Amino acid sequence: MPIISESLNSTLIAIYQTGSTPTGTPVTRQKSLSYVRADATEADLYDVAQALFSLSEQPLLDVQLRRNFRLIEE
Repeated sequence: MPIISESLNSTLIAIYQTGSTPTGTPVTRQKSLSYVRADATEADLYDVAQALFSLSEQPLLDVQLRRNFRLIEE
């Protein structure tokens, strides 16, 4: 029983720092961009996140990519 995967959608997640607590621990938030193109490379998506946050006062801490697939039995 072969299984194939069908790409559904992807989400680019940018995690950034909005400040810090009195003890110095960073306070983080995240922004998500849904439905990114399936043919976009990881390097291009990282560059987009870097470019967007270069316009912001908050520092970008992490960039994540979440891909969703449907598994189908042939």
